[in-house]
Amino acid sequence: MAGYFSIFLVLLTLGSGLIWLIDHFMFAPKRQQRLALAQSSAGGELDEETAALIAPEPAITETAKSIFPMIAAITIFRSFLFEPFQIPSGSMMPTLLVGDFILVQKYSYGVKDPVWRSQLIDVAEPERGDIVVFKYPLDERVDYIKRAIGLPGDKIVYRDKRLYIQPNCAEGEAQQGDLLCNEFNKIDMEIINRDEFKQGSMDLVRLNENLTTLKHDILINPEALEMKGRYYQQPGTRSDEWVVPADNYFMMGDNRDNSQDSRVWGFVPKENLVGKAVFIWMSFEFENGPDDILPGWVPTGVRFERLGNIQ
Repeated sequence: MAGYFSIFLVLLTLGSGLIWLIDHFMFAPKRQQRLALAQSSAGGELDEETAALIAPEPAITETAKSIFPMIAAITIFRSFLFEPFQIPSGSMMPTLLVGDFILVQKYSYGVKDPVWRSQLIDVAEPERGDIVVFKYPLDERVDYIKRAIGLPGDKIVYRDKRLYIQPNCAEGEAQQGDLLCNEFNKIDMEIINRDEFKQGSMDLVRLNENLTTLKHDILINPEALEMKGRYYQQPGTRSDEWVVPADNYFMMGDNRDNSQDSRVWGFVPKENLVGKAVFIWMSFEFENGPDDILPGWVPTGVRFERLGNIQ
């Protein structure tokens, strides 16, 4: 839906701007000529009401002139600078909660045209640990948000609810951040609490994960079975191991046992990247309303303490 709205904004901007330009160069001069003749015949300036009767400006032109600056500014802001997104699921808990409204920095990984999404300017590559919005590889009409775990050339293992990374290092490089080259690094985790979040009746364990120089919190369900039977099987590797291809990324949700991510459907191509999630600008609490009065989830409050930069 976000893609369709972007196309709509572009078309609306182009349409209103084109109407304004055509009127400015073709029809406005003719109206000015009629006004000049009328003023000459009247022997002086005409009041606004009389001028509007003699040379009326079409309603479509007036509308286009009034909305074009605002629509153009919105289109530029959403297409190239920042775009708002809503978090629809709990796959990024505890970092992002259902009801969080975030800003995504569109130019973090390059400038793309808003219609065909072809790369116009290269800016930077995702860093390990970035929270990234991207087009879901199996259905590019859908936007997903996950954390970048594996960069091109990295080897990833997820086994017994633990993450291991062998970074893709340059020749002669011994260490990449906190990760040693040429070996699988077991990512350190520290328990924060065991009773803050629940999945049904089961308590989730909140841990602080030390992903290179970036620390962030994740959730683990100790009672959940491994999803190994549903893992994406990359040719030439074991069922819980992956080698990230060139120009691709391995994405995972912070809610490790409740996230459909690269472990299940594979890698995210560079061209699918939308931007980096950087800020929570609003956060609503939700509860399930009665179906006969308030069907679905309805907001019940604002979580002001969550507003700010995303870690």
